[in-house]
Amino acid sequence: MLLHHTKVLVLNSSYEPLSICDAQKAVLLLFGGKAVQVAHHPERVISTVSRSFPLPSIVRLTCFVRVPYKSIILNRKNILLRDGFRCQYCGKTDPPLTIDHIVPRSRGGEDSWENLITACPRCNSKKGSKTPREAGMHPLKQAIRPNNLMFMQLLTTTVSDDWKPYLYMS
Repeated sequence: MLLHHTKVLVLNSSYEPLSICDAQKAVLLLFGGKAVQVAHHPERVISTVSRSFPLPSIVRLTCFVRVPYKSIILNRKNILLRDGFRCQYCGKTDPPLTIDHIVPRSRGGEDSWENLITACPRCNSKKGSKTPREAGMHPLKQAIRPNNLMFMQLLTTTVSDDWKPYLYMS
C-alpha cells in the first residue's frame, strides 16, 4: 500500500478543517505526538515488525495552529473551479469556457470574485455588454468570494463519509 496515495483530513485542535495531506505525513504527525487519530480507514492498517496500526482517515492536531487568513487568488482557473466548470447562464460544461463580467467593463464592472463568472462562448457573446437583466440571462448561482474551506470541498473529488461532518457543517 502506498501511503502517499491515501488522503487524510487534518483538523486543528478545535476540529476545524485545516488541510488534506497524504497518509505518510499523517502517520509522522501521529508518531511525533503532534496529532491524534479521529477516524481511520476500515480494514486498512500500517504494519511494523511487531505491531499493526489502523490507517488514519482524519487526524486532529494536539496544539492549536493559528492560520493567517489567506485569500484565494482571483484567476481564471479558480473562477472555473468555483463555478464547477459550468456555464453560469445555460449550465453547459462543454469546453471551451470563457470568463464573463456580470456588469460589463464598459459599464464600470471590475475584475472581482463578485463580478466574474464562467460562461460558454455562445452565452458570453449573446449577453455581450449588457447586464444580465437587460439580456434576460440570469446566472444560475450568485458569484461569491470563495474561502479556503470552500476550495477544500471543491478540490476533494471523493469524500469519505467520516469527513463530511467536518467539511460540510452548516
